[in-house]
Amino acid sequence: MYNLLKGKRGIIFGALDERSIAWKVALKAHQEGARFTLTNAPIALRMGQINSLAETCNAEVIAADATSTEDLESLFTKSMEILGGKLDFVLHSIGMSPNVRKNRPYGDLNYDWFQKTLDISGLSFHKVLQTADKLDAMNEWGSILALSYIAAQRTFPDYSDMAQAKALLESIARSYGYFFARKNKVRVNTISQSPTMTTAGSGVGGFDVFFDYADKMSPLGNATAEECADYVVVMFSDLTKKVTMQNLMHDGGFSTSGITGELIKDLTK
Repeated sequence: MYNLLKGKRGIIFGALDERSIAWKVALKAHQEGARFTLTNAPIALRMGQINSLAETCNAEVIAADATSTEDLESLFTKSMEILGGKLDFVLHSIGMSPNVRKNRPYGDLNYDWFQKTLDISGLSFHKVLQTADKLDAMNEWGSILALSYIAAQRTFPDYSDMAQAKALLESIARSYGYFFARKNKVRVNTISQSPTMTTAGSGVGGFDVFFDYADKMSPLGNATAEECADYVVVMFSDLTKKVTMQNLMHDGGFSTSGITGELIKDLTK
């Protein structure tokens, strides 16, 4: 414990269960002295165990559909009332593709579902940023983060339309990051995390094989959800004040490795 977030206030989106990165971030942020509200879509709140997390972190849970600007306005307004002032950090940890869930092949996508994927997993980040901006909800030097994945830049066959959603997410961080920095020095970044054994991650086809491949392709091994939470907390802290508009790779070196000795060994067996 370093008291990195002492006196800081925020909102954490997307803590579904104890495997989710947002859940680990909430625990870590609480340990580091932050106060925050927890939020998820009403359906996710019914499915998950967020109330036990809220109890542990002494946090209130506010239901909000991140695709609804009305819900987001209510969420930000209530959060500032509960926490007693403007916010210092926001974590957007939201992603869902009906096409992936229902095993639609990439060459036969349902386009209504595709729109839903983009709205939930990408466009919702712009809605979060715009709401925070319009309500003047962020303190100077605040930090807003979204979780991404390298499929925004590279092809992974089973990641399907989520790849487009992540590319949109990263582009929004760069564009809105400029305006938020000029306006009141708020930083906006995405963290591109290793494949992680979360409920969302393990829903992707062939995940176990790919998880093992990525681990062997990363000199430091895959980054865990706990390690991602550590990184998020550092990005929320005052130690990273001049980092903005970046897509930060948190992947054990995967993104810059051509091939590794471990993979060569495996492939020459």
